[in-house]
Amino acid sequence: MTSLCELTATQLLAGYAAGDFSPVDAARAVLDRIEEIGPAVNAFVRVDAEGALARAAESEERWRRGEPAGLVDGVPVSVKDILLLRGAPTLKGSATVDEHPPGGWPEDAPSVARLREQGAVFTGKTTTPEFGWKGVTDSPRHGVTVNPYDPRRTAGGSSGGGAAAVALGAGPLTLGTDGGGSVRIPGSFCGIFAFKPTYGRVPLYPASAFGTLAHVGPMTRDARDAALLMDVISGPDPRDWSQLGPVTRSFRDALAAGAEGVTGLRVAYSPSFGGRVAVQPRVVAAVRHAVDRLAELGARVSEDDPPLAEDPVEAFHTLWFSGVARVVEPLDAARRELLEPALREVCAQGEGYSALDYLAAVDVRMALGRAMGDFHETYDLLVTPTMPDTAFEAGVEVPKGSGHERWTGWTPFSYPFNLTQQPAATVPCGTDGDGLPIGVQLVGPRHADARVLAAAHALYEAGVPAAVPPPTGI
Repeated sequence: MTSLCELTATQLLAGYAAGDFSPVDAARAVLDRIEEIGPAVNAFVRVDAEGALARAAESEERWRRGEPAGLVDGVPVSVKDILLLRGAPTLKGSATVDEHPPGGWPEDAPSVARLREQGAVFTGKTTTPEFGWKGVTDSPRHGVTVNPYDPRRTAGGSSGGGAAAVALGAGPLTLGTDGGGSVRIPGSFCGIFAFKPTYGRVPLYPASAFGTLAHVGPMTRDARDAALLMDVISGPDPRDWSQLGPVTRSFRDALAAGAEGVTGLRVAYSPSFGGRVAVQPRVVAAVRHAVDRLAELGARVSEDDPPLAEDPVEAFHTLWFSGVARVVEPLDAARRELLEPALREVCAQGEGYSALDYLAAVDVRMALGRAMGDFHETYDLLVTPTMPDTAFEAGVEVPKGSGHERWTGWTPFSYPFNLTQQPAATVPCGTDGDGLPIGVQLVGPRHADARVLAAAHALYEAGVPAAVPPPTGI
């Protein structure tokens, strides 16, 4: 018999409508699973079993009356501990954050508010590195989050807790944030679907210190659930002055064509950004298989590279490290000593940049955005590996012996598309010799979120993610 923990949000909703099981049944199953995986994985910083069961009971009654509150009524959802969740502390992985501030925690982030309005059952908050600053998930406050396929390895980050939770059946939906790859990195490492929308498509409040690099996005079991979640969280919110206009078409409707929706798409496949990135052979093979499936589905695939011959990492560092320096600026010397040592290092680097340095980085960003816009006049989608390798040792910022100084050294396929604000998704497409997941990244031009989701959905319908079996042994 299939466990409720194994079902997607779409399948749960169908079960509620048919009366096969209830939101309370699903909430209990997910809460039991969270408790089961807790010590081994460390995916959650807070679990609200009482609140979840109360919201599930309210949802059950609405379903009994045939009056669900919205698109996700009764679906268990977790929230990254970067986003505000009313009544729950948002500690951001840092010992410098006061758990009991004056006035408490009275607000929801926009995406959380839209979920609350539509009946979601909030189970808890998931782990993040301190202030979400790096591509792995460990923090001074909450420790190390490990990979569901191998607890010796990292889950990736910075939305690592949410990725591990979804992979292990601890809820079908989670909200993550992505400023340089933070949903796609752990999505790839943990074998789940993750989507970074076009900047501004999902409103964000409070405004991120990382500025317009920071996106909110869904992490789910498949592309269909991500489209469902996008239909909810893309709702407008007046607190975000940079949000895009209203969505004119349901993201779920964009998936209706299935595999046929790929027919005729012009796809550029770049296995290594023109040889600039060293990619592990098993990753190359798995991504190539996914690209071949797109071609078999009717896409017109060409091997071509985006205009990234020169790595924009220094411009990204200027923007990113300046942002995190701004986050910690209010802290006195004593509280700064509570920060992770590596974070103190990048904050010092960020404090050293001038306004002219920052504006020069913006110039690089604008030029890259224009170049990618031109690139997408020729191609509807860009396909790359999500990561050049699979998950490495847990508890370190960079793989040992790699020679990389910072996390950006091993994430060359992700942060460029935060600079350009483009939609990008990772789809599981295979495993390496150790059974660790591999992801393929689909990148679209700005505002082509539905196209990216539709192509990802076609890969699911074609069975590509089936090459990544669910984790066992945790």
